[in-house]
Amino acid sequence: MRPVILDLAAHDYAMIDAEEYLRAVLAWHFSEETGSPYWLRRARTLDFDPVADIRTFADLRRFPNVIDEFRTVAVEDLIPRGLTGADRVIAGIYESGGTTGAPKRFVMFDRWMQFALGWDEHHYAGLGTVNTLAVAPSGPHMFGEFAERRARRHNGVRFTIDLDPRWIKQMIARGDTENTERYAEHVVDQVAQILTTQSVGILITTPPLLERIARRDDLVEQIRRKIEFICWSGAHMDADTRDIFRQEIFPGIPLKGLYGSTTILGMSRERDEERPDGLPVFDPPSPYLAFEVVDPETGDDVGYGERGQVVMHHLTKYALLPNNPERDLAMKVEPPKQGSGCSVADVAPMTSFGGAEVIEGVY
Repeated sequence: MRPVILDLAAHDYAMIDAEEYLRAVLAWHFSEETGSPYWLRRARTLDFDPVADIRTFADLRRFPNVIDEFRTVAVEDLIPRGLTGADRVIAGIYESGGTTGAPKRFVMFDRWMQFALGWDEHHYAGLGTVNTLAVAPSGPHMFGEFAERRARRHNGVRFTIDLDPRWIKQMIARGDTENTERYAEHVVDQVAQILTTQSVGILITTPPLLERIARRDDLVEQIRRKIEFICWSGAHMDADTRDIFRQEIFPGIPLKGLYGSTTILGMSRERDEERPDGLPVFDPPSPYLAFEVVDPETGDDVGYGERGQVVMHHLTKYALLPNNPERDLAMKVEPPKQGSGCSVADVAPMTSFGGAEVIEGVY
């Protein structure tokens, strides 16, 4: 029988006891009746008992980093046996960006995606009925599906651009600057066609593409006149660029970021309250998603206000993705409440990860 604590709608997630919740998640994923074939098989290779020995959030570090195995594992093996009915409905099979090697594949369940969108909805609550323009990849990336569902929540339609970020990364890796520029301008040309002919209220894109859009005075004017909210994600935005967008280029238009990863099937949202230094802070919905920031050399925790490598955890009945070092560096920030992990600010990519150069491209 599924513990009620694992049901997304059963509790205010902010009030859940994090360690009680963690123990319920592990019991679920490592039970023959409810766990996925992947984790039941992988458990036999661990040098500890996940149910008996993992009692606290800090104990999750005992898990090996298994994310690279998701490049080849059959997606059917990632489906927990205990999911039934509406819980078992799959929203899609989504892939990581393939920035540092072959992409990894993950199963996104519909109810989890609904929660993730609803959790971020407070930023958009006052917009009413609006259309959305997503200058972002679709295909195997979950970014596009989030934009589609965002549009539906506002009784509008989603306009989208056909974007292949992997091809741009390949061109950058080859040093093909000319064709990289041509491709990016081709994308912006398509943005111009939509912005100048259609009603759009929400613009969802990545920082590199928003910078290119902002180079065209006619598009800046269209955004100032039409767009009610700009959401950025998929790449990184430094504090100076963010300030220029907010104060000089798009004054008065809310500009909010999302920071997350396909490898945790979700994202953190930008905190409403700003730090004195103006850096945006990203809060994950703990205990479902949790962040840590560690010294990349030793793996030890860094202190609040210090920088280190981001480690992410996804802990729901829909998936177990513990102890996953990301390709990002960030400042560790105190979380908004008592719970698992921390918040992050000043996120930027590492120069290399897993022995491969990190190429961010446009996404």
